Amino acid sequence: MNLFPLRKLPVQLRLLYIVILVPALILGCRSNKLTDYHERGAIACTSPIASEIGRQVFIRGGNAFDVAVSVGFTLAVVYPQAGNLGGGGFAVIRDGTTGRITALDFRERAPRAATEEMFLNEAGEVVAHLSTYGARASGVPGSVAGLHELWEEYGSLPWGDLLTFAARLADTGFLLDEYLAKALESHRKQLQGFPETANIFFPDGRQLEAGERLIQKDLAATLQQIASEGPNAFYHGRTAALIDSCMKRHGGLITRADLMDYTPFWREPIHFTFDSLNIYSMPPPSSGGIVLGQILKILEPYDFSSYTPESPEYIHLFCEAARMAFADRSAHLGDPEYFDVPDGLLNDQYLAARRAKIVECRAGSSVEIQAGNPIHYESDQTTHYSVCDSDGNMVAITTTINSPFGCKLVVAGAGFLLNNEMDDFSIKPGFPNVYGLVGGEANKVEPGKRMLSSMSPTLILKQGQPFLITGSPGGSKIITTVAESILNYTRFDLTLAETVAQPRFHHQWLPDMIYLEEGGFDVDVKQTLIRYGHRIRERSPFGDLQMIAIDPAGLLEGASDPRHGGAVSGY
Repeated sequence: MNLFPLRKLPVQLRLLYIVILVPALILGCRSNKLTDYHERGAIACTSPIASEIGRQVFIRGGNAFDVAVSVGFTLAVVYPQAGNLGGGGFAVIRDGTTGRITALDFRERAPRAATEEMFLNEAGEVVAHLSTYGARASGVPGSVAGLHELWEEYGSLPWGDLLTFAARLADTGFLLDEYLAKALESHRKQLQGFPETANIFFPDGRQLEAGERLIQKDLAATLQQIASEGPNAFYHGRTAALIDSCMKRHGGLITRADLMDYTPFWREPIHFTFDSLNIYSMPPPSSGGIVLGQILKILEPYDFSSYTPESPEYIHLFCEAARMAFADRSAHLGDPEYFDVPDGLLNDQYLAARRAKIVECRAGSSVEIQAGNPIHYESDQTTHYSVCDSDGNMVAITTTINSPFGCKLVVAGAGFLLNNEMDDFSIKPGFPNVYGLVGGEANKVEPGKRMLSSMSPTLILKQGQPFLITGSPGGSKIITTVAESILNYTRFDLTLAETVAQPRFHHQWLPDMIYLEEGGFDVDVKQTLIRYGHRIRERSPFGDLQMIAIDPAGLLEGASDPRHGGAVSGY
């Protein structure tokens, strides 16, 4: 709830507002529950259940990292569209004690038996759905190892305690909301293609409706084992054996050896400045940080004072910057363990040369705009959640199984869905993946390799202090959604609630098209973009921003995207 733009008031008035007005409103009008502002800790998450569990961890004395771990495992239960044990993700974190910012890579890996031609037929053509549906589409999961690594390095509460909430929810069940019920209905045919999956989500062949209880006993047992034995239960023990059996039964490639070899990586985040901000985001094998940085740095010199977030002039400039950045993504980004990512992609001179190709009020051509040569300048289903506490600990986590419900296959006896992240590789040069992204040599399939991602968990500091946490799901649209969130909040001075609700647009080089959220833009805006030479297409709403802003007084304000029924909670 936002009564007015609180962040625009002087610090002293903001404190007065919190101390006097907020308690009066709560006591006098209990139906208006003010949950946006918190002092000790805040969570913004796509699931109200997971947000509330995060609050309970704060109440029990946990820090932001404890909350992030508990929320992550809870999402595996209550948000099976994307929350997971069978997927992977990225985290960008700030240690409030030292001020150090690091990035944790727990992205999935290709199995040892993976080959460059594994999704092609004898004629060299892509086999439809082989990289998106079923066991062969799955990479080696990283979520369990990644969340344990985060806890081991920075957690304060006992590991087992953080998984208790999720295990109980899986065991006793929770009530489906309309979003999960609709998602199950939308993907019913594919989910029912595997008996292991259908038995959980369609008991007795029946569609579960909103308000009914979903019970996941096998998942509860798996979570209980992980709680008591740590990640070894998943990568070495009973769960590993169940995954291995699942792969053999369904023609997948993951083996027990692949699982035993899995290790998350700590990496240096991508860091760049924009206006007065220091921005930290995910490095390769995510393309998110570099492409985000390119878009914002290309736009930085432009004066936005006469624009609004819906101005066609601004949308044009943004999309031209995105066209350049996504062209570079296609050629220059991949797993750094397997491909030398050029150092110059965020070089000021290089980006100035790219910026010079933009013509105001006239669309460029993606046929003519190709990836640049930075070496000469060297010097729809994922979920994101943001957590911050009063000690300055910041966590931005984006986690995924790729498509909604991943490859649609549940591991029998273990109760969780597997990912279909192998489709994030370039399964054939020039062939678009499920999100329309085109890649080449840098992101080809290789054994043990991490596939390229667009996930962009992002932390922002202002004058050296925590300022903003942002991130979103959305496949290729993640990067533009996050970039727009930063511009809307900092350049256009929208409130946090306005920022997460703002209509979105997207361009990704190929296809050469601006995607506009349907119903979000006036006819004259669309006509102007067409007059500039852009092709436009309206599509259903996308993204699910989960943001936290920290003001100079230390108050934590959260906002959850209204598109997906999430929630902010805190303490």
